[in-house]
Amino acid sequence: MTNGNEKHPWEERLHGAGARIEEDVREFIRYFNDEVVPDLRKNGSEALRAAARELNRVAQRMDERAGRTPPADPKDTPRP
Repeated sequence: MTNGNEKHPWEERLHGAGARIEEDVREFIRYFNDEVVPDLRKNGSEALRAAARELNRVAQRMDERAGRTPPADPKDTPRP
């Protein structure tokens, strides 16, 4: 007989992934509030570029954890 509190392996992996994503989001929010917002008030465009770099870093970490290859950078794709 199984215990009602047992989790399947995929549920444990999903829970772990969710916890890591939550921590990444908290880290990004801290970074954004502490580093980007003050700069945004001073230098709007450069602060937005800093936020974009940080978002890119978070996205790369998510891709690495998921074992995915990140999509090609749109600026590297030739336009017709």
